[in-house]
Amino acid sequence: MALILPVNGIYPTIGDECFIADNATLVGDVELGDHCSVWFSAVVRGDVNSIRIGRYTNIQDGAVVHCTYQAAATVIGNHVNVGHQAIVHGCTVMDRVLVGMGAIVMDHAVVEEYVIIAAGAVVLERTVCESGYLYAGVPAKKIKPITEEQRGLLDELPNRYVMYSGWFS
Repeated sequence: MALILPVNGIYPTIGDECFIADNATLVGDVELGDHCSVWFSAVVRGDVNSIRIGRYTNIQDGAVVHCTYQAAATVIGNHVNVGHQAIVHGCTVMDRVLVGMGAIVMDHAVVEEYVIIAAGAVVLERTVCESGYLYAGVPAKKIKPITEEQRGLLDELPNRYVMYSGWFS
């Protein structure tokens, strides 16, 4: 059973039809929208600030979502894919974004809608990732516009995770 704990009397709230893996952790001031999934060994830790996650968003295996005490809450939009072992920390990730496997998005960064953060990329503090582009590298830089095919993937991938989560109910 997933580890779901309060911090200072504040429990995570979980929307309708969400999947939380048995060894996932949700702590404190966390709100998950409807149809979200938090996968195996993922941690969503709202102990020092708030975390808000929209609808149809998936937090994949081993990912960490955290925030910074009195300085940086985390907001993740709708239809977002947070890849395996990614770190999303004290930032804003808007709708229809893919944060690739092992990528890091740091405090006060803003990832606009329809952005792909490549696997292993590091989005530094206060970086703004412009809508419609692929960002890659360390530090992450705007590489090129996303294609129509990639835009379609950003629309489709969250629904796949809703389907995958149905296999565990």
